[in-house]
Amino acid sequence: MNFTTVIFDFGGVITSSPFEAFNRLEAEKGQPRDSVRRINSTNPDGNAWALFERAEINAEQFDLLFANEAALLDIDLRGADVLKCLAGDVRPAMVDALDRLKQDGFTLGCITNNVPAGKGAGMALSQERADEIADIMQRFDHVIESSKVGVRKPDPRIYQMMCEALDVAPAQCIYLDDLGINCKPAAALGMAAIKVTSGEQALADLFALLPA
Repeated sequence: MNFTTVIFDFGGVITSSPFEAFNRLEAEKGQPRDSVRRINSTNPDGNAWALFERAEINAEQFDLLFANEAALLDIDLRGADVLKCLAGDVRPAMVDALDRLKQDGFTLGCITNNVPAGKGAGMALSQERADEIADIMQRFDHVIESSKVGVRKPDPRIYQMMCEALDVAPAQCIYLDDLGINCKPAAALGMAAIKVTSGEQALADLFALLPA
C-alpha cells in the first residue's frame, strides 16, 4: 500500500501518556491504582469525561460530576485534580518524526480528544508549554479537537471528518493512538492502525510501514 497520510493522536503519542500522571495522582491521594481509568470506563459515552471532551459541560461541572462518579465507585478524587494531569511531556523524537515525514512529502493530521481546559489544544498549564504545543500543531495539515467539533474518538465520524478534510481515502492513512479502543474504528475504516505503547515502538512500527 502506498500511504500518503499519517494521522496522530496527541496525548500519549506526541506527548507522554497522561495515565502515568493519573497513577501518580492516585498514589498521592491514597486511591487504588488506575482509579481514573476505571471511572472513565464506566458509561464511557455519557460520563463526565465524555461530556467534557465534547464540550457539553464546563470545567466546574466536570469537577463535580467526576467526583460524584468516583464516589459511586468508592473512590475519592476530584475532576479538577485530574485536569492538572492532562498535559504530558513532549517526546522530541516524535516531533523529529513529524519533520521527517513532512520533508518526505507526507500529509499529516492530528485527531485529539481534549477538553476546554488549560491553554490551547494540549490543555497546557503554562503559557510556555502552550506555545511549545502550538508550534508542534503547526506541523499538521489539519487538526481535529473533540472539544471544538463536539465528536470524540472512538466515534467513527471523527476519522471520516479527517479524511474528508485532507481529501484522502482511509486506505491511504496510517493512524497512531495509545488507546486500542481508538485504533479499532480507524482500522475498521481501512486505515493501518498502530497502538502506541512507547515513543520508540511507535516510530519503529510507523517507519516499518513506509518505504526506506
